[in-house]
Amino acid sequence: MAQNPGARAPRTEGPRPDGTDDGGLRRALAVALLPGIDELTRRVVDDIHAHSGTYASGSPVSRDDLRDICRDNLLRALEDFGGLSSDGGDAEYAARETGRRRAEQGVPLDTVLQAYRRGGRVMWQVMAEHLRATRGTPDAVGPVAADRDTELDMAGAVWETIDRYSLVMAESYRLTQLEMQGRQDTRRVALFEALLDGRGDDPAVAAAASAALGVPVHDRYVIVVAAQDPAAPPNPAPVLDEHGIWSFWRPRSGRYAGIVRLASGESAVLLDLLRHRTGATAGVSPEFDRLARAGRALRLAEQALRTLPAGSGEVAAFDDRLAEVLLVGRPEIAERIVTTWLGGVLDTAAERDVLLGTLRVWLDHGCSAARAAEELYCHRNTVLNRIGRIAELTGASAESGEVRLGWALALRALGLPADDDGRAPGEGDSGRPWA
Repeated sequence: MAQNPGARAPRTEGPRPDGTDDGGLRRALAVALLPGIDELTRRVVDDIHAHSGTYASGSPVSRDDLRDICRDNLLRALEDFGGLSSDGGDAEYAARETGRRRAEQGVPLDTVLQAYRRGGRVMWQVMAEHLRATRGTPDAVGPVAADRDTELDMAGAVWETIDRYSLVMAESYRLTQLEMQGRQDTRRVALFEALLDGRGDDPAVAAAASAALGVPVHDRYVIVVAAQDPAAPPNPAPVLDEHGIWSFWRPRSGRYAGIVRLASGESAVLLDLLRHRTGATAGVSPEFDRLARAGRALRLAEQALRTLPAGSGEVAAFDDRLAEVLLVGRPEIAERIVTTWLGGVLDTAAERDVLLGTLRVWLDHGCSAARAAEELYCHRNTVLNRIGRIAELTGASAESGEVRLGWALALRALGLPADDDGRAPGEGDSGRPWA
């Protein structure tokens, strides 16, 4: 098997059993047909139009375009078939140019290959017509006794040539597609980055990004920022694709940033997939209705992500973490809230975990001791005693709405990730709870 599909196959030159010469027959037949190349081209174009709606429509391939490229291909094919020298340089240029041009025009490869087969069929018909018309005349290319064998041999040689040029064309087509895809990907990424950088306020940028990404300028979107956790897939897109949710993702500053297009009711589905199918630690922006708002949404998604411990596999929707977003953005205030409202509890190492856990459940259940007791598997009086102990340690009244708000904010601050110094809110410089 030949290693190079575009290379010319070896030919058997020399006399046949009947004394004829294959190489001589091919040359004679090619020389006889070359003067009629324009008529041959017309017949091929007509045949392709008759058998292909794509070409017959004239768009994206005009008749003039088809005629010119068919003529070049037929000329090279005849020269190759006859072993004739070419004045046009590269014998495979026409086939490669066909593949490149049709890929850029978006004509399906199967349609182009069918056109090559139609061209080969017409070329063989014209050759057979010439063989039969000159049979028994001084212009005959083979002896009368070998007419049938000559036709069969020439037909095989024609299709060898067409197949070889089809392979060259198809290879050029696929390479061009890859190059085009690379350019499209580069453009898509650049425009997505422009949206994230806040340049979508320019209508031209938003429109270009819409076209490149294949989504409307106005629709329902969120931005998701996912940490590149070693245990999580680097790109959530395949999981979302399985559920019919469109998204586009790119690595950005050590994280993955993605824009997700949502249908009605898909917000909860998205959060569930991110939590339970990807394992990613991610922040999700509020919904927005214009691509131009992607930059602002990115900042909100990043702020939501900052409220989560690294590698936790948790997902934070911005609107569900408003208090945490405020606290994590002002660590000095978060520390004072913890100190002011829970400092006394944090000083009691023996009771700390039980008291904080009870307080969290009590607040989550609307400050109902009975409901908190059900979840904690204890008596309601136990809950009331623990809340009373917290009030005693903090010097605050459990009946005060302001106190309950302070306790709730302090609990949220305690759950925030450590700051750049590795210190969680509520810890002093020594690493021990603030007094």
